[in-house]
Amino acid sequence: MNYRKGRPKKRVNCPKTREKNQNLPILILLQNLKGVEIKADLFYLPLTFLLLLGLVACGGRYPIAEQAKDSDSSPQESNLTFFDVTLEQADEVGKPLWKVRAKKARYTQDKLGEAENPIGQLYQDGKPVYEIQAERADIEQDGQRLFLKGKIVATDPKNGIVLKGNELEWLPQEDLLIVRKQINGTHKRLKASAQEARVKTREQRIEFSGSVVASSVDPQMQMRTENLIWQIPEEILISESTIEIDRYNNNQITDRGKGDAAEINLKSQIATIKKNAQLNLLDPPTQIASKSMTWDMKAETVKTNSTLSVVQTAENVTVTANRGEMKIANKIVNLTGNVNAIGQRGQTLKSNQLSWYLDKKLLEAQGNVFYTQIDPPINFTGGTAIGNLQTEDIVVKSGKSGGRVVTEIIPQDVGTSN
Repeated sequence: MNYRKGRPKKRVNCPKTREKNQNLPILILLQNLKGVEIKADLFYLPLTFLLLLGLVACGGRYPIAEQAKDSDSSPQESNLTFFDVTLEQADEVGKPLWKVRAKKARYTQDKLGEAENPIGQLYQDGKPVYEIQAERADIEQDGQRLFLKGKIVATDPKNGIVLKGNELEWLPQEDLLIVRKQINGTHKRLKASAQEARVKTREQRIEFSGSVVASSVDPQMQMRTENLIWQIPEEILISESTIEIDRYNNNQITDRGKGDAAEINLKSQIATIKKNAQLNLLDPPTQIASKSMTWDMKAETVKTNSTLSVVQTAENVTVTANRGEMKIANKIVNLTGNVNAIGQRGQTLKSNQLSWYLDKKLLEAQGNVFYTQIDPPINFTGGTAIGNLQTEDIVVKSGKSGGRVVTEIIPQDVGTSN
């Protein structure tokens, strides 16, 4: 069955018929087509006209003895079986929009039902952009769109992307391919599952939506969000909704990022987490939170120029600063500007800069150091400090400026008796 511009061709294989009843009304003839098998190469004219042409070509001979009793049935309910069906559609200048072929299909109510092994191509600007196939599918077309329902596989031969789903809609005038219902997309760099995938073929962009789970091989990570845009040539992933990112090493989760938006560059392996950015390390358990941060998975670093807080849950120590950087592999946090470290018992260490060695549970502070503790109440002021805040084992030094260390012991209130 072909849809082409110009005069359509037709080939109709008709069953053997009886000599009588050659001048039946068209309605009766249409009713007698139920169950007839027709083999056609082109199908462009309205269904009724095609049927009439097929009947005239066969001499108008059809048996009606057994079917005259069913004269009340509607012509639209006719069930025609076609073999070697071809659906084609072109634009106003003759450039192809799609072509679908099937070995066998039934035609009912303006659609091909149960098309067996349909295969075809989707075209943009006269060039094939996707190849489609299925074991069995229902096919509809109206000149503006092509719709397939079944277990569909759509392949982008240029980029090596394969999309699988249960519905496919091609809207060439909108440059839009939609694959719906239990989507699975595969590529050498990325795998994704979602409820829907919207492909912009000219822009080479795919937007996944609805319970999106995407995994990449290099870097080894998994992303979970409700909306994910994949800019294919740039290898960039963008999410404007809440996203969680798990990073793996030898199939074990090492880090977990979270934010209200993110951009991930698969080439550089850098993730920029925006809006309430958060990164959690599993060993040792540490949380970094900031307005936004840059997570370099290849270099294993996290940087932010925004106010941040770092929480070491095992020691129950929290450090805040104006900006900071963490070397994940070395487990070192470097903080700058208004650094303030607070321990579980209210002890604090303030400085201009601070290096925090998570494995050693060691703090090194520089510049305008001020240390205070509650029990016993004591203050130290100096140029540098080093020690363990949790155990309150802090050594304050004068620093390179040659200034002195100032120690202030705060006496506790002593009650008096009358």
